[in-house]
Amino acid sequence: MSSARAERLRPARRILVLEPGSDGHQLEWLLHLIDHAAAHGDGWETLWLVVSPVLADALRQALPAALHGRIEIVALTPGETRLCAHPKLAVSGFSRWWVMRRYLRRCGAEAGHFLALDHLTLPLALGFGAGGPFMGGILFRPSVHYREIGPYGPSRRERLRDWRKGVLYRLMLRNSALRSVLTLDPHFADYAAHRYPAGHKVGALDDPAHPLVDGGPGECSLASLPPPDRVLFSLFGYLDERKGVLTLLDALARLPAATTRRIAVVLAGRIDPAIRAAAGARRELLSRTRPDLWLHIEDRRLSAAELSALARRSDVILAPYQRFVGSSGVMLWAAQAGKPLLTQDVGLVGRLVRDHGLGLALDVSDPDALAAGIEEMAERGAERFFDAAAARRFVERRTPAAFAERIFASLGVAGTRDHAAIR
Repeated sequence: MSSARAERLRPARRILVLEPGSDGHQLEWLLHLIDHAAAHGDGWETLWLVVSPVLADALRQALPAALHGRIEIVALTPGETRLCAHPKLAVSGFSRWWVMRRYLRRCGAEAGHFLALDHLTLPLALGFGAGGPFMGGILFRPSVHYREIGPYGPSRRERLRDWRKGVLYRLMLRNSALRSVLTLDPHFADYAAHRYPAGHKVGALDDPAHPLVDGGPGECSLASLPPPDRVLFSLFGYLDERKGVLTLLDALARLPAATTRRIAVVLAGRIDPAIRAAAGARRELLSRTRPDLWLHIEDRRLSAAELSALARRSDVILAPYQRFVGSSGVMLWAAQAGKPLLTQDVGLVGRLVRDHGLGLALDVSDPDALAAGIEEMAERGAERFFDAAAARRFVERRTPAAFAERIFASLGVAGTRDHAAIR
């Protein structure tokens, strides 16, 4: 190994992880890192988790007493949180770079990890570093390779987006301050290795599958609402337009009466305020035009136990993403529960569903096609679209422990498998 490469892979014992967001998987992922740190206490000295105030409170409550003093939970200021969450990617990107650099200096950390690296592509492509410490992170939304992994007819806007990403990725990887890039898309890791001069920095990271949780009787009440003699289709998580909520409601209006009498549909999760009125209008229309359809919308955030109970009770789990880029936690929930997924055919999600027999992938951006998929699964039997053995193999290796170890290894933390940090 060259001396330059050895320097890039020097081990880090003082690490900082930055995550300004709090509306998704962030808490669970940070808890995985804490659990791994507790189990491998000799490979690192100090871990700083610099996070949004909401996450800081939750993490402090979950932090084992034995790790006090070795894991420091630092809450971002309200101003820092707002800047890092700015809707303009250029603003959020430079803000996150600035915040990372600031806290690396303050804490004396040797390495910084962005839980979401996509915001940082522009500052990193321009060569911005951290003044000594090296950096890494997780890239969620690579799409430049989608033509090579499945059906993909990009729109003009998507072609421009992919071209821009390709330019930024190539330049970003040349940045000497960027040590490693982890991606939830293994196909992009292969693509980068063959297309970019510094593509060796990109490595695959398996999205962690959260074990299902057993809850008390009160946490099973939602799952017990649908009539037991109906085929249950459920959609859960944060319910926004990208998740296909409005398209699903439009599709339900296109179902034949014979199907609406056979199925039940549950939408569970907090509804994005931007679509709440439109979703309410569609629901009202369905109540008038499809009186035989059993439909329930639970507009609130659900606990892990409630989601586990709903996943187990479902016959089909819906993920009608609207040309979504990246991996899907819902896909892992479905595989864990042993239930088929009905989802999009494009991108990583569609490819994984086809490769591992996880359900039915089709053009769910078309309400007519989505309605046809629901009808087919209800009439033919959802189990026909699911390979239980393949799904079990799919989730077995995607453990929270393996996920956390991969992140620590990418930073060269002593005590983890340093070879995993390079391809």
